[in-house]
Amino acid sequence: MERSHSVVMGYLLWIFGFMGAHRFYYGRPITGTIWFFTLGLFFIGWIIDLFLIPAMNDDADRRYFEGDVDYNIAWILLTFLGAFGVHRFYMGKLFTGLVYLLTVGLFGLGILYDYWTLNEQIDEINE
Repeated sequence: MERSHSVVMGYLLWIFGFMGAHRFYYGRPITGTIWFFTLGLFFIGWIIDLFLIPAMNDDADRRYFEGDVDYNIAWILLTFLGAFGVHRFYMGKLFTGLVYLLTVGLFGLGILYDYWTLNEQIDEINE
């Protein structure tokens, strides 16, 4: 089976897990949002996730298609450079990348939208 997601990437994003980054990465936007607003469910959920990442990774590998756009690269770009739209340029979305660049990630709301939908956006491109 081809792997769309990486355990190593999950743990890297887990470092920022109190913001929910690893949960968004694995296609769990609702709990990612809860982690975001509660600092990883008051850091308790964040610690528990240390042990749950391998199972979340396997689930994501079954749900999303591997293809030309690499999930790991896109998620690194979103997490660290999302305000500049670099992840959108990487996916070939030049117009919205430019909009993000000029509006600081569409005033932050676009970044949150991409946290919720990036896996599906990549999945659609890779099909």
